[in-house]
Amino acid sequence: MTLKTNALIYFLAFCSGFCIMGIELLGGRILAPFFGSSVHIWGSIITVFMLSLSFGYLLGGKLSTKNASLTKYGLIFLVASIMVVPITLFSQPIMEFIFTHIEDSRYGSLLASTALFFIPTVILGMISPYSVRLLVTDSDKSGQVAGRLYFVSTLGSALGTIITSFYFVLAFDVNTIIGAFALTLGSLGLVAIVVNSLVNNKELAHA
Repeated sequence: MTLKTNALIYFLAFCSGFCIMGIELLGGRILAPFFGSSVHIWGSIITVFMLSLSFGYLLGGKLSTKNASLTKYGLIFLVASIMVVPITLFSQPIMEFIFTHIEDSRYGSLLASTALFFIPTVILGMISPYSVRLLVTDSDKSGQVAGRLYFVSTLGSALGTIITSFYFVLAFDVNTIIGAFALTLGSLGLVAIVVNSLVNNKELAHA
């Protein structure tokens, strides 16, 4: 990987962290009209996000061992963007169905969080370990690279949390913000794929 390609990977990891926490924060706004906003509602949301991210880390690590490339990395972003879209399309009917069939808001909110956020967050969780695999070229520096990568992605998460809560929710409705996150993820995936194609073509030209 070239220096510019590495910078792109760090940038994409930053953006994925931003989107993950933005979506998690908006989860509370989506569930609130049906289940309220008490501590056990947030407990459900956080639990689902932590579990789905943990599965994503496992899957991303496993996938990264099989001919890792920037193109496959970009495809993860594209799949994540597709999986985020149903949140905007189906959250209302899913909330209504679960709300009318499960009386206890604790379990209702847990099931609703799982139905809406589990799959897209698993896909988003795959990004961090795959990023590390693409960045590490020297095993002696793997810890340093992983630390730098998680610093960047966590910084993105922090900014995603504060910018979404301080500004986005005041200016846009929830579906618009989530749609923008989905569009951003898809665009970043396309950028990664195009960059990989350009790099490969340049290498072939110099071969």
